[in-house]
Amino acid sequence: MALAKALHQCSGESSRVFKDFCYSTLQTWRWQRRVIGKAEYLEKGENPRFIVTSFNKYQYEAQDLYEKMYCVRGDMENRIKEQQLMLFAARTSTSKMRSNQIRLYFSSIDYTVLQAFRRLCLAETEMTRAQCDTIRLKMLKIGTRIRITVRKVWIMQATGYPYKDLWGQILARLACLPLRV
Repeated sequence: MALAKALHQCSGESSRVFKDFCYSTLQTWRWQRRVIGKAEYLEKGENPRFIVTSFNKYQYEAQDLYEKMYCVRGDMENRIKEQQLMLFAARTSTSKMRSNQIRLYFSSIDYTVLQAFRRLCLAETEMTRAQCDTIRLKMLKIGTRIRITVRKVWIMQATGYPYKDLWGQILARLACLPLRV
């Protein structure tokens, strides 16, 4: 942690130092295990993290194991939580299994559609990393008047809608997507 703090003081940027070592508890572990330590120093101060792993140092270096396996796993758990809480996948409140299962199917389809929408339409915008709930509330759950004529479909949004320009970009991207049958 002292090295991370010194690097932070020299550069003014957040700094990370990784170290792996073997550790064993006095009573509960039968053998030593590999521990990855991350000493991170931010503007707010120290941010240490430790993970215990069964991967040896020949399989993964300490930094690669932490950033490419551990952090990615945490991000996957965030996506699961996002689906459960924001798209109501955990809402299985009926007494019949079939109705709870269909709710879970709908939630899974919703999540898949929102992920595709984020990847295809919101890339390189202010909503690139937005959570499903934010996309749903700010981009989809809006009041819009749709008028269909013989030659055109008119989409009219309120003049005060703050994401009107972003919707223009989204519609332009949607028009460029190839149709698959």
